[in-house]
Amino acid sequence: MPPTAPIRPDDARYDELAAGFNLAIPHRPAHIVEATSTEDVVDAVRLAADHDLPVAVMNTGHGPSRTADGAVLIRVGPLDRVTVDPAERTAVLEGGASWGDVLAATTPHGLAPLNGSSPHVGAVGYTLGGGVGHLGRRFGFAADHVRWLDVVTADGEHRRVDPGADADLFWAMRGAGANFGIVTAMAIDLVPVATLYGGELGFTADASDDVLHTYVDWAAAVPETVASSILLLRYPDDPAVPDDLRGRHITHLRVASSGDPADGPALVEPFRRLGGCVVDTVRTMPYAEVGTIHHEPVDVPVPAFDRNVLLARVDHDAATTVAEHAGASGDAAYLVELRAWGGALSRPPAVANAVGGRDAAFSLVAISDPDPANRAQRDRFLDAMAPWGTGTSCLNFAGVEDAAPGRVDRLYAPDTLARLRALKARHDPANRFRVNFNLADRAPTDGTGTSASTSTSTSTSTTS
Repeated sequence: MPPTAPIRPDDARYDELAAGFNLAIPHRPAHIVEATSTEDVVDAVRLAADHDLPVAVMNTGHGPSRTADGAVLIRVGPLDRVTVDPAERTAVLEGGASWGDVLAATTPHGLAPLNGSSPHVGAVGYTLGGGVGHLGRRFGFAADHVRWLDVVTADGEHRRVDPGADADLFWAMRGAGANFGIVTAMAIDLVPVATLYGGELGFTADASDDVLHTYVDWAAAVPETVASSILLLRYPDDPAVPDDLRGRHITHLRVASSGDPADGPALVEPFRRLGGCVVDTVRTMPYAEVGTIHHEPVDVPVPAFDRNVLLARVDHDAATTVAEHAGASGDAAYLVELRAWGGALSRPPAVANAVGGRDAAFSLVAISDPDPANRAQRDRFLDAMAPWGTGTSCLNFAGVEDAAPGRVDRLYAPDTLARLRALKARHDPANRFRVNFNLADRAPTDGTGTSASTSTSTSTSTTS
């Protein structure tokens, strides 16, 4: 097969292929390669090296995290083949496969991947960032269940890494993969989960505080087979929004239980008793429908400024703070998700990796539009939650502002970060893979030797 020719700014499909799902970051790469083979990826990395250009990777368009201006942008979407071995309970997926592709191949066998909440997100990027999905509390991070990776490294070589071959690189890529290479295929474990009891309960403004406080005690008591989160947002007064949500503040409980479906109704009964419920999609469902639980947008690219903090605990004082800032009375110009962690997410994997955050009990994500005032309001809320924080963030939920120099420090424990930086210097000395949450970046100082990343989040916000 002849190599795929790079697409340049004067080509007809350039604008289409350069655009990502998050419109907060425009991209003007020097070359775009729509890879249809491993050889295309190798050639693209060598093209970047020959011209001393950075390399960016895009699949579904939810990345890169910073501008790919002047880079060689590799679109891996055409590499989307998935092969399942039901007897071994494994799947091999190419680098461009989405979770929807994986679910379509695995669920007919009664097997589930450790996928994310949206079937439209790329499986590889999600997994290399850790992966905190609906089965995480029961089975751990998605990255904990990777068998091997086929990777094109910065030297333009294609290699397989696993616990016995390039073990250091295998450790690093499961948690910081974009810094080290481009995955063209990976093998993952599958788990025997065929059904879920799950869906959403959506509550009106007058029930919001009760839902939050009920959730604090409920989330601490449910078994590890139960994944859950709370989403708070005010829907726009837009005819495209359903009438029962339009213009209203809604508090959503999202739940996914992989235990006995017969136990499901009793799990959510404390919330159904509260009243004020205008959405109820909770039901027994085939695992193939897991993507309906969060009903996330599919075809509507928007500019989004995501930030997150990991929380060591959430008590009733924390719930009150969430309600004051993001609840029905808070008039928040941003949306908030509080997601329960713990369980297997807190335990070390069978094969060690670089994924951080195992000491967290919850993640807290706040997403704003580009308006600086709204972003500042979002930051004040996250600052108010600092007493409950671990001091770290989750790579899967990091946004464009987290790509600023020094912000990567919040994604890893100090010893993990030091090891990652040493491996980055060894495997990518030219920092070819830098259109990401880049390990080679260092925090600026304020002139006294103090890292600027220790100051308030607002002062370090950037869209670079």
